[in-house]
Amino acid sequence: MRVVEIIKNIWKIEDLKVRIFVTFILVMVYRFLSVVTLPGVTSTSLGGLRAQAQGGLMSLLDMFSGGAFSNASIVALGIMPYISASIVIQLLAIVVPYFQKLQREGESGRRKINQYTRYLTLLVLILQAPTYLINLNVQMRSVGSIVPGGMWFTISSTIILAAGSMFVLWLGERITDKGIGNGISFIIMIGIVARLPQALTQEIISKLSEASGGLVVFLLEIVILLVVIAGAILLVQGTRKIPVQYARQMIGNRQYGGVRQYIPLKVNAANVMPIIFAQAIMFIPISLIGFGSNKNTNNWLVRIFTSLSNISGFWYNFIDVVLIIVFTWLYTAITINPKQIAEDLKRSNGFVPGIKPGKKTAEHIDSVMSKLTFPGSLFLALVAIMPAFAKMFGIQQGFASFFGGTSLLILVGVVLDTLQQVESRLLSRHYDGLLHSGRVKGRTGQFY
Repeated sequence: MRVVEIIKNIWKIEDLKVRIFVTFILVMVYRFLSVVTLPGVTSTSLGGLRAQAQGGLMSLLDMFSGGAFSNASIVALGIMPYISASIVIQLLAIVVPYFQKLQREGESGRRKINQYTRYLTLLVLILQAPTYLINLNVQMRSVGSIVPGGMWFTISSTIILAAGSMFVLWLGERITDKGIGNGISFIIMIGIVARLPQALTQEIISKLSEASGGLVVFLLEIVILLVVIAGAILLVQGTRKIPVQYARQMIGNRQYGGVRQYIPLKVNAANVMPIIFAQAIMFIPISLIGFGSNKNTNNWLVRIFTSLSNISGFWYNFIDVVLIIVFTWLYTAITINPKQIAEDLKRSNGFVPGIKPGKKTAEHIDSVMSKLTFPGSLFLALVAIMPAFAKMFGIQQGFASFFGGTSLLILVGVVLDTLQQVESRLLSRHYDGLLHSGRVKGRTGQFY
C-alpha cells in the first residue's frame, strides 16, 4: 500500500510526471539505437564479436554499452569516450592553472570546460572508431562472414560511430535537463541493467539443470548479492563528520555564540574513479596483443599479456587491487586539500572544538582522512574483485558481474541519486517522502 500511495503522489505532481515520461522516452530511443547495426553489417555475421564480448575486458565494454558493442551498433562506442575525456579534463583542472582558473569563473567557466570536454570526446572517437572497425573486421572473418571493405566503409562508419556517441551524449544531457537524475550516469545504468534479465535467466537455467540443490544454491546467491548491495550502499553513503563551531562574535581570542555544523568526510571520497583508472590501465595488455584471433601464443610476452587480460585470473585481480588502493590514495589526496579546508574555516571564524585553528586543524583533517581512506580503499578493492570470486564459485560470467565492480557501484549510486531527486520533489510539494523515517541519501559528486 505504501508503494501505491507513493505512485499516486508522483502522479499528482505534473512536473515530476512529465520528467519521468521524458526520461522513459529518451531511454527507449537509446535502447532502439543499440540494436541498429552499422550499414553493410548484418546481425547474423556478428557471432565472433559476440563471442569475444562474452568474457574478459571486452565484456565490461559490452556491459557499459548495453550490448551495443557486440551488436556493432551505430552507438557501439557508447558514452565511455565522453567519460574518458571528462576524467582527463578533471585531472587537467587539478594540475593546469588555466583550467583551475576556468573552474573559478562559475557558469561561464563551466561552459568552456564542457566545450573542451566535447572536443576531446570527438578526438577520442575519431581515434577509437577505426580501432573498433579493425576488430570488427577480424571477428567477422573468424566466422567466415563477408566483411565490408574499402576506404569508404571505414570513413563512413567512423563518422557514424562518432555521431552516434555524440547523439547519446545529447540524450544524456536532455535527460539531465528535462528528465530525472544525471543523464550520463542514467544511460550507463540503463546499459548495465539491460543485461540483467538475460544474465539472471541464464543463471536460473544453469542452476535448475543441476542434479540436486540447484534452486537452494540460487537462493543463496541472491542472499549474498543482497549483502553485497548493502555493502555497496554503505560504501557510497558512508561518512565521518567532523564537528565545526562557527563563531558569530569574536572578542579577543574567545568566541561567543555561534552555530555548530559538520564537515562530512566520505569513507570513499574517490567514488568509482580508482576502479575506472585501474581498469583503463588493465585494458592496455589486450590492446597491445591486439583483438585478432591469430595471436602468436608462443611468444612469452603475448602469454603474459593474455594472462593479465583474464578478468577472472589471479594476476589480473591482484594487480587490480594494488592499483585501486594506490589510485584511491592519490585521487583523495588530489581532490581533498586539508590545508585549504583549514584556511577556509579560519577565514570564516570556524574551528574544530579542541583543535587549534590553522596548521593543527589541517593535520587533524588529514589524520581523519588517512584513517578513512585506507579501509575505504580496501573495501572498494574487495567490491571490485567480487565478480571474480562469484565466478570462482560457479556463477555464470554475466550474472557474476553484478556481484561487484564498477557496474554495481554505478547502479547503487545512480539509483540513490534518482530516488533522492524524486523524494526532494515530493517533499517540496508537501507530500510524504519515499521512506517512513529519514531521507534517501545519494552520493556526492559524479562518476566521471
